[in-house]
Amino acid sequence: MTDRRSPAGALAAAPSCGRLLIGAGIVLLVGTLAISAALAPAIGSPAPAGERNGTLTLVGSQGGGPGWHQHGSVYLLNGSEVVWRETSAESYFDVTRTGNGTILAGFMEGGYEACGAFDPPCVRTGFRAIDPRSTEGPPRVIEEYSFPVRTRSNSEVHDVEQLDSGEYLLTDMDSERIFTVQDGEITWQWNASSFYDAPPDPTRTDWLHINDVDVIAEGRYLVSVRNANQLLILERGKGVVEVINEDTTDRNDANCQGSGGLRDTDGDGDVRCGDPSVLDHQHNPQYLGDGAILVADSENDRVVELHEEGGEWTVAWRLERTGDVALSWPRDADRLPNGNTLITDTLNKRLVEVNGSGAAVWSYGTDRIPYEADRLPIGEAVGGPTYSDTATGEPRAGSGLPVLSTLLVGVQAVYPALPFWFDEGQLLLVLVSLGLLAGGIALVVRGRVWRNR
Repeated sequence: MTDRRSPAGALAAAPSCGRLLIGAGIVLLVGTLAISAALAPAIGSPAPAGERNGTLTLVGSQGGGPGWHQHGSVYLLNGSEVVWRETSAESYFDVTRTGNGTILAGFMEGGYEACGAFDPPCVRTGFRAIDPRSTEGPPRVIEEYSFPVRTRSNSEVHDVEQLDSGEYLLTDMDSERIFTVQDGEITWQWNASSFYDAPPDPTRTDWLHINDVDVIAEGRYLVSVRNANQLLILERGKGVVEVINEDTTDRNDANCQGSGGLRDTDGDGDVRCGDPSVLDHQHNPQYLGDGAILVADSENDRVVELHEEGGEWTVAWRLERTGDVALSWPRDADRLPNGNTLITDTLNKRLVEVNGSGAAVWSYGTDRIPYEADRLPIGEAVGGPTYSDTATGEPRAGSGLPVLSTLLVGVQAVYPALPFWFDEGQLLLVLVSLGLLAGGIALVVRGRVWRNR
């Protein structure tokens, strides 16, 4: 008789133990997914009463796939119905409807033969003008301005605005600049290297990630410098005239120096890094008026309204949860004329409109990763109602394990179809269940090999 306490006995028992582990892994995996899905709140609600056929929302969708560079689109919603969709780019970003009804959209697309210093085929980025009223069928691209870039990663033009002069105002995170172009020619340019410590070649690293520019007055622009946790106000002919979330201490520098971000290239021991408790890798600020800015505070998983008093910008209003769902890396927030706020909740793949108390009054679940949304006909206006001395919503519940949060972001990047309710807790349980399955399979295989000796 085989002694199960001996090595031979243990090997003989391995298949049985392995099957138990496999069963436990399957139960844990299926139970985690099924229970989480069953308990998750619904995303997507009808338009408010009386507005079902009048709530027009223009959406720029980054898409999905590896690096989120597949299946990009621009589309128009009427309530929760898609009216039209344009899908000819790998990725679309910020979208704006112009006075003549065409749509301006930042984009990135591969497969070009005109590549300048790079080998074809190459990637180009810039902006497109889309005519949604085409008499020839679906919406079509009627104009494009673009330039070749080295790589798809963090090299896109995320935002474009049309100026009264006829120029187009663009961000460029490849060379980290703000510039204007007219008839294909650059007419003005501001290089971020004139203000921030610059690497030898900004096109080879995700240095500043300048992701938004808005006109707030003639020749005066609000710029989002994501990797510095800062907003800048630029004036043509003067450069930077104001910094929102100015660097006041060295304690925050590590927050801005990760993943190829800011660096101390001049050796003075400091980089221009704003306080991450105010803004942390933000997107799409909206200038509400003197001393008030609404911002999608992305890495803090919230939307904030900042007010300036005595030269200091502080959080006057914040939203971290709505519709029973915590915000997850929001990348746009627009204050509407009625006082509500339209939010693009990126990793939850939803658009949600909230009132001043933070209650959701409309939401829409998107099929892929949304970048930005505008409520028509106004779009993102300069100026708007402000909130003060209020804080709504509950913070997003974290796992307390930063490695899980980082891993979750990576999984979401590779697999954008991941449901919104799959967070760090679900990820931990799935990893445990996969460990049980792997261990069980290994024991079964080991036992069978021993028996067949």
